Amino acid sequence: MRRLAAVDLGTNTLHLLVVEASRAEWRVLHADQVVTRLGEGQAATGILQPAAMRRTAEVVASFCRRAEGLGVHDVRIVGTSAVRNAANRAEFLAMVRSSSGRPVRVISGEQEARLTLLGVRQGFSELKGQLLLFDIGGGSTEFALSREGRAPEAVSVKIGVVELAERFMDEGRLDPARYDAMAAEIGTRLAAGLTGAILRHGAPVLVGSAGTVTTLAALDLGLESYDPARVHGHGLTRLAVTRLTARLASLTLAERAALPCLEPGRADLIIPGSAICLEAMDRLGFDALVVSDRGLREGIVYEILAER
Repeated sequence: MRRLAAVDLGTNTLHLLVVEASRAEWRVLHADQVVTRLGEGQAATGILQPAAMRRTAEVVASFCRRAEGLGVHDVRIVGTSAVRNAANRAEFLAMVRSSSGRPVRVISGEQEARLTLLGVRQGFSELKGQLLLFDIGGGSTEFALSREGRAPEAVSVKIGVVELAERFMDEGRLDPARYDAMAAEIGTRLAAGLTGAILRHGAPVLVGSAGTVTTLAALDLGLESYDPARVHGHGLTRLAVTRLTARLASLTLAERAALPCLEPGRADLIIPGSAICLEAMDRLGFDALVVSDRGLREGIVYEILAER
């Protein structure tokens, strides 16, 4: 048995997963997530902001110390959209290396989609044959088509909740015209970014992962506190997402922040994420999706095990 740790360094949220593993099997020793909003202001400037870099580097260092305190030597830190698109990413990578003593592996959008699919697929052993995955992130949205016996088709579309929140959201209730403008832009970017293979997927099941869909599932279930066992595998219909989006849009930022299961730092992101979810379902031809509580961090763990 050996201990491994994966750090998913996202545009909005950092995830830590520490496991004890034997061959391809593992059990969770510790899991945590912290919203640092690394991509704050990046869409307008093209660079990571100094304050966002500092707070993110501090959390990465604390995650590494926590993993090391649990006896982990193999800590893999993976940077996604905000890092790969930043003009000053070398500065940030050096900052993380200095504070944590560990390097960051920066992955492409396609690699992110494939790793996320790897983590999600392992959590749905009962789903045989083809499935289509989408993962709504802070800086990009990934899509992956899983086909048994063949390499998955994967694509990353540069549309994420942080940029949309900065451009379309404020502290008040969301005006319908502003929502329509945001949804139209999402639709335009999806139309330009999705490949023919994804659009002609032929998959019977759509799976959604990451914070938007897991939060929508928790709200749909009426949970007072987040329960991954109940969220994972929950069926979320397009009608339910539409109703939840209308409810959320009728609330102020403070009122959304007070909802149960809405983690700190997601009150301004949940409506943009819901809009991406609805536009993706429409474009891909699904009336419902299956929610995955697993994602990139689990995919990183499975990748490490496969390499060993």
